[in-house]
Amino acid sequence: QVQPVASGGGSVQPGGSLRLSCVAATGSYNRNCMAWFRQAPGENREGVASIYASNTYYSDSVKGRFFISQNDAKNMVYLQMNGLKPEDTAMYFCAANLRPSCTATLAPEGYGSWGQGTQVTVSS
Repeated sequence: QVQPVASGGGSVQPGGSLRLSCVAATGSYNRNCMAWFRQAPGENREGVASIYASNTYYSDSVKGRFFISQNDAKNMVYLQMNGLKPEDTAMYFCAANLRPSCTATLAPEGYGSWGQGTQVTVSS
């Protein structure tokens, strides 16, 4: 099992878009759980999106703007972020639980594999 590696962060103006990518595992899987979290300075880590098979879950703060997906091998996870707002500024982390019996929770306790973050900054 590899440590997930996230990429794709950067600086963008309000209303812009970014696509985050994360190599979360090696090999192919039928199903597993992967998620994106974010943490702003002085704030708790917040789950923003998770995925299990074809089921996706989002926090209320990003619903309708962010979209999580996986590749066919289910060893990578993506986060398409549209309509970015200044309050979306944070370090974004990907996380994985490779057990087929996992639950795609937005709680950090549901994941045992974490990568380093990628910074997303939204400002004019």
